[in-house]
Amino acid sequence: MWGILMKKIKLIATGGTISARGTDRMDLKDYQSGYYTGKDFIKHIPEISNIADVDVTQLTNFSSTHIQTEHWLELRKLVEEALNEADYDGVVITHGTNTLEETAYFLHLTVNSEKPVVCVGAQRPFTALGSDAGTNLVAAIRVAANSSSFGKGVLVVMNDEINSAREVSKTSTYRLETFQSGTLGLLGYVDADQTVQFYRSPQRRHTTNSQFSKLSLEKLAAVEIVYSYAGANGDLIRYILNSGNYDGIIVAGTGAGRCSAQEGEALKEAVENGLIVVRSSRVGDGRVVPIESFQEFSCVTADNLNPQKARILLMLSLSISNDVSEIQRVFDDY
Repeated sequence: MWGILMKKIKLIATGGTISARGTDRMDLKDYQSGYYTGKDFIKHIPEISNIADVDVTQLTNFSSTHIQTEHWLELRKLVEEALNEADYDGVVITHGTNTLEETAYFLHLTVNSEKPVVCVGAQRPFTALGSDAGTNLVAAIRVAANSSSFGKGVLVVMNDEINSAREVSKTSTYRLETFQSGTLGLLGYVDADQTVQFYRSPQRRHTTNSQFSKLSLEKLAAVEIVYSYAGANGDLIRYILNSGNYDGIIVAGTGAGRCSAQEGEALKEAVENGLIVVRSSRVGDGRVVPIESFQEFSCVTADNLNPQKARILLMLSLSISNDVSEIQRVFDDY
């Protein structure tokens, strides 16, 4: 009997809690990341074979706290090779949840393909009682193999929820529903009837519509994040400036991207010495907009990007320009 031709999905495994083994089934915190490989997933979750034809590449196998920008560049290369050269229908990336949103957003801005790319992780190790590893992976493969995922940029699938890489963030240390998109909300669900349902699409530029997806990136600019708080004296900003090792600074400001008077003076010095300064917020939701007290020394505003994602966009922006007006245009568009 002839069946429906299955979608061909590339699974790129990088480690994280989804690949972890605990000392016993109740171990939810002291487990060993990177124990199981991508091929182990296919072996231990036979239901995957009913969804798609999945082939595995193992890039790394460790906690996502060890991910470096060099891994992003290698991962982008593997994703584009799978989608544009090897003709896979989609890519699923297993990843630790601590920095998953950063890897996903980097790929969202740089992958030159409209085919589905889905990042997935787990909050509980593969061996845990009530682990979400298997169900999350199955859901991610289902999303990557679904034609309605085409053209939506990089997606993050956890807890049967589909979020855009641009907006999603990890919001809880251990809860299963950790990945949230704030007031903007998720894109859709993987539901109990095993269907993929989308209710909205990302509106900002991404993937094939991103100017960064056309670039050959070998190295990224050095950008640091400075966290604002009551009594901050600006010393960290001056250290970054005086080190001579950085191209830009993201300010995780209080409220709507504010900082102390001492930090403001240090930021002014940084701008006068050629560093690009971007104002973001530590709040977690809402836009940062231009205000007069910061415009006098040409700060860029991050819109509603959180500090870690603003850092990624600035790193990429500096690959095309160090003009403040041009970089502000990028932040307005992306």
